[in-house]
Amino acid sequence: MAYKYMNDAWIEEQRERSELVRSRLIVWRKQASIVRLERPTRLGRARSLGYKAKQGYVVVRVKTGRGPREKPRPRMGRKPRSLGVRKYTPQKSRQWIAEERAARKYPNLRVLNSYWVGSDHKWVFYEVILVDPNHPSIYNDPDINWICDPVHKGRVHRGLTSAGKKSRGLRRRGRGAEKIRPSLAAHGNRGK
Repeated sequence: MAYKYMNDAWIEEQRERSELVRSRLIVWRKQASIVRLERPTRLGRARSLGYKAKQGYVVVRVKTGRGPREKPRPRMGRKPRSLGVRKYTPQKSRQWIAEERAARKYPNLRVLNSYWVGSDHKWVFYEVILVDPNHPSIYNDPDINWICDPVHKGRVHRGLTSAGKKSRGLRRRGRGAEKIRPSLAAHGNRGK
């Protein structure tokens, strides 16, 4: 119950954009894109997503850009209509992209989950919870040792984390969601 109140207090602080929040963002902006942390910034949220303060768990803050994507301007001639340089929308959520970047930075760890910690005019910050499947405190813990199975290797790149499933539309069920499962590509190939 205490973690729920901690989470509510955190969200209220963010809504007010207090001096602490603004000074924190100023420091984060100047740091690298992926920063390993000693402990989570939002302890209540991290605990609810499976984090435990013991060996084998790693928390990383990832900085991702906001706004639409751009691609390099074509070098050869084009019709102006088909130049297509600006306003490209990624097909993945920012959170999923942040998780993938953390997984590439730490290839021996597996992504458990992630959560939002802040944003400004240019950047969005997420904290990603990573787990070491080869650590004794992980593979001997019945609550988390499911992630040690080989089938969970690279789960973030296959859209199997919570953010990945949400971005793939898998929170919808029943009528109106028939073409989503098991994936858009698999449904397109059905009946061929």
